[in-house]
Amino acid sequence: MPELPEVETIVRQIAPRLEGHRIARAELRKTDVLRAVSKGRLSKTLTDNTIEQVYRRAKHVVFRLGSGHRMIIQPRMTGSVIVYDRPLTRDELKYAVLICTLSDGRQFVHRDVRRLGTICLLDEAGWMAYTGRIGPEPLEETFTPFVFANRLKGTRTAVKKAIMDQRRLAGVGNIYANEALFDAKLNPAKPAHKLSLEEFARLHAAIVDVLQRALMSSGTTLRDYRTGTGERGRFQFELRVYGRGGEKCVHCGRKLVETHEIDLRTTTFCPRCQR
Repeated sequence: MPELPEVETIVRQIAPRLEGHRIARAELRKTDVLRAVSKGRLSKTLTDNTIEQVYRRAKHVVFRLGSGHRMIIQPRMTGSVIVYDRPLTRDELKYAVLICTLSDGRQFVHRDVRRLGTICLLDEAGWMAYTGRIGPEPLEETFTPFVFANRLKGTRTAVKKAIMDQRRLAGVGNIYANEALFDAKLNPAKPAHKLSLEEFARLHAAIVDVLQRALMSSGTTLRDYRTGTGERGRFQFELRVYGRGGEKCVHCGRKLVETHEIDLRTTTFCPRCQR
């Protein structure tokens, strides 16, 4: 967390409020989140730079700056990016990692309660290499069942683990992998190379569908995730398997099984519907 729907929700809400605006001041309050950049270089690059575009790549919020650099924020489990039209409260300041003040006085803030997320600054060449290592975006029109099958071709790992590999597919994490596999009626432990073409097609459709539905509900808030306006997501009320281990399957009524044996994460599935 956050996964594709959560980060896309954040981006859609903050992009119209940030694009075209100049950063007058940048204050980095915690340095342990930095990757591939120093505190001084980040602050110097951001100050007096213009935010030309804000978009999502996989689970990352990407700020394309007028200088050609990309600042990449990966919120991970406890992070958020919010735009404020007012001064921050003491409680809001408590977990602020990066505070950027715009020329009109507004601020956009990256908050991270446990500082599990990262901030990275890359030039054009660095960004091309970075994004080139990430798989296709599942909500783009070019993401077809054929492309999907080709990305997983030959991998002998469990299908759940395979679709969470960001090198093969962008943006899918534990929550939506569980949900998509349930909708596709596939056992999460089945080796990806043993999927039939029909199973690939079912899983492709299920991934696209669950991501779109979650996006319409502004994502899933289980604990710390907040949208770009500070609101909670609503998709947690629509989850069919994730977090429901021991409860009844919504389709057949059998008790849902929970295991950590596939990839050390919580995997929940129906032993009857997902044989």
